[in-house]
Amino acid sequence: MTGTGDQQEGGTIAIGIDLGTSWSCVGVYRHRHGRVEIIINEQGSRTTPSCVAFSDTESLLVGEAALNQAARNPTNTVSGAKRLPGRRFSDASVRSDMNLWPFKVVAGRGDKPMIAASHRRRQKLLAGEEIAAMLLVKIKRDAESYLGGTVTNAVVTVPVSFDVLQRRATKDAFAVAGLDVLGVVHEPVAAAVAYYGLFHESGTETKNVVVFDLGGGHTSAALLTISAGKIAVEATAGDAHLGGEDFDGRMVEHFVEQLKTEYGKEDVGRSARALVRLRAACEQAKRTLSSSTWAPIEIDCLLEGVDFRTTITRDQFEDLNTDLFCRCMEPVKKCLSDAKLDRSNVHDVVLVGGSTRIPCLRRMLRDLFDGKELLRKDINPEEAVARGAAILAAAVVSRVPDSDLLDLILSDTTPRSLGVEAAGGAMAVIIPKNSTIPIRREQIIALHSQEPTSVVIPVFEGENPIARENSLLGELKLSAVHRGTQRGGSERQVSVCFDIDADGVMTVNARDRATKNANQMKFMDKGQLSKQEIERMAEEAAEYMAQDAENRDRVNAKNLLEECLYVKRRKIEAERKKANDALSGLEQMIQQVDNDQVSSAKKFREDLEVLMVEGSTVAG
Repeated sequence: MTGTGDQQEGGTIAIGIDLGTSWSCVGVYRHRHGRVEIIINEQGSRTTPSCVAFSDTESLLVGEAALNQAARNPTNTVSGAKRLPGRRFSDASVRSDMNLWPFKVVAGRGDKPMIAASHRRRQKLLAGEEIAAMLLVKIKRDAESYLGGTVTNAVVTVPVSFDVLQRRATKDAFAVAGLDVLGVVHEPVAAAVAYYGLFHESGTETKNVVVFDLGGGHTSAALLTISAGKIAVEATAGDAHLGGEDFDGRMVEHFVEQLKTEYGKEDVGRSARALVRLRAACEQAKRTLSSSTWAPIEIDCLLEGVDFRTTITRDQFEDLNTDLFCRCMEPVKKCLSDAKLDRSNVHDVVLVGGSTRIPCLRRMLRDLFDGKELLRKDINPEEAVARGAAILAAAVVSRVPDSDLLDLILSDTTPRSLGVEAAGGAMAVIIPKNSTIPIRREQIIALHSQEPTSVVIPVFEGENPIARENSLLGELKLSAVHRGTQRGGSERQVSVCFDIDADGVMTVNARDRATKNANQMKFMDKGQLSKQEIERMAEEAAEYMAQDAENRDRVNAKNLLEECLYVKRRKIEAERKKANDALSGLEQMIQQVDNDQVSSAKKFREDLEVLMVEGSTVAG
């Protein structure tokens, strides 16, 4: 597998990576051809399973090799781990995912979720960033093999629902893999660049475009305005825990109940191997139902000798997931609402992600836009994000003179609004959603407290106007404050300052305006990887990949030796067959001569001459 080397100006190769929950895709922009190429991996595929496997006997397995052995090694095969980096073990979303994963997740230092796996008979605890880095190392290696040069730079895409911690964790994973992040861009925005970017269209007509991104583990939407090749992001919205894997999960639950009813298998839910095989069959059925009205489920020896044979229709699949499909429409509606744009003014809907092929979802999108045929189908949904990221990567390293395109690289923004609880329980937003960081904002807030000389300031993240309905990040206590002016001295005027640095660490400063007493607290700085941890993980990842390279070299050498042996055996067998055929002919001729009592001397001499000629030919 080779490709023609195509370095960008300055000798730097930069790629665009869509690091997905279920599948990953990589693209590179070819300047000489003026288009994006999707990089083919070593198996000849355009996408790579986001899967890593450990075992006691083999080296590290990544991608298709890991996915292919998942059924026989479920507890040591990790997929869907994109949901872990940047989260805490105590997060409700993590605890919910743990019920679906066959591998084990435990609490690590600082409440960090750690994946427990057995590798070469040693127990290992690995962060989600390490798993992502192992996948990225394979992606990097495949890209270097395809492009014929060293790859160190990449633009990475993330869901719009990722918060600052998740984005930082994604960057950490790239650092562990030896890749420099040129920029971080929202996945729907990258898809829009693929369709309408600088290198594609340059019409003067202004278009309002909705990008609907339904990945394996998330749903995102973005509303963009496109004019003369320039793209402006008007609104984004997303659901961090809704995607194709959730549709698979509904089918798994359905068939688990069917197994209990028809076969009396109450313990199928406790068999990791059975669940992995059932989930794989359900995922394949989901794909089939996008083009067929029914799909078979056939699994030999699923559990205790049971050969599971059944079918599912498209109508059944839609009934199982109706509520989830309806939730998928919410980010689109929120984008239109936030941008105050009527749906009749939308010109195109761009689809991203394999699950957007589900007919019911496409029908719901058409209905949402009053039946208009707006869906763009001219780019593979699985490749759109990687194509856009590749265009942006080329724009960065080549310094393309189009600042609007480069401005789409959201290296750091606040994905949600940040604020405090003001008097009356309202959410006082200090830093609005999608603010570029670093940023510093200050407000005077009226706060209530039952304590005579202190006040507690809760810090929240979210968009709900009621503070307590948002996510609580922490509480800052301010002591020795003024006794207040209203309601028996319960209301204080406090100056609250939010300061987010370039690393995404937020410092909240609070100062009582009357007493000038102040206090501060840091947020969003826990559970992240230190420089030493990144270096350690990079060394361990290099060790894993060295083992993998050693094993690959051993397998290649073994295959070459086996191929040579088989060639020689076939040659010897062919020669042996030829000799056996000749011997059989001679035996037959001897028998004929022994039994011949009538042929003349002339006939015998003619046969002898023929035999002598054949003998000399064989000898020659």
